[in-house]
Amino acid sequence: MRVTALRTPVARAVLGALAVLALTLTALVAAPRSMTPTAQAHGWVVSPPSRQDHCAKRTVSWTCNGVEYEPHSVEAPKGSMLCSGGSRFTTLDNDSLPWPRTTIGSTHTFQWTLTARHRTSTWEYFVDGRLFKTVNDGGAQPGATVTHTLTGLPSGNHKILARWNVFDTGNAFYACVDVNVGGTGSPEDPTDPPAEECTAAAWDSAATYLGGDQVTYSNHTYQAKWWTRGEIPSSSDVWVDQGAC
Repeated sequence: MRVTALRTPVARAVLGALAVLALTLTALVAAPRSMTPTAQAHGWVVSPPSRQDHCAKRTVSWTCNGVEYEPHSVEAPKGSMLCSGGSRFTTLDNDSLPWPRTTIGSTHTFQWTLTARHRTSTWEYFVDGRLFKTVNDGGAQPGATVTHTLTGLPSGNHKILARWNVFDTGNAFYACVDVNVGGTGSPEDPTDPPAEECTAAAWDSAATYLGGDQVTYSNHTYQAKWWTRGEIPSSSDVWVDQGAC
């Protein structure tokens, strides 16, 4: 009687549904990390302008492998000495391109903009491939804007690689800055009026802004014309540049 019952259409349908449910639960348990949600962290150096910042601001005439649309996404495994970190944004590694060079003093403050704040191990700065400064955050969560002052920079033209090492993943974020230390070249932006102190909060790619809202981005104050979210202030018509700060 028991075998016969299991062979009825209703019994077969029930058994089939249970089998599908079991397979689904097994797949969910065994799903690889790449299929499950992970915390995202993004950031780049905006002052002095990094190579990806120049790409985003369209101050270079060449294409940048798409980093112009996501300057915060130069992410790769820790330990690389490449401007791209070994990511897909390989244009950043091309030293033969005439990257804009910023004139700074031997002491200068570098500023990161973080569009997602991730617990941090260390921040590292390399001058022409040599480690110059390390800032140890010990796993602390940074703010939306992070600054570090480098003192005693050697004079002349240099490429400074900034590396943000995430605390709880194997990845880091990379940014290269081309500078002229103590030189006679143009200042960071000679067309800017005298700068005032930045008072608006740093731009957040995940935040929603309404018309009239102001943000700080790359040492400039921007004001929104209308509702916006995720549009980079320096490269979107929704934002009006209010001047340097």
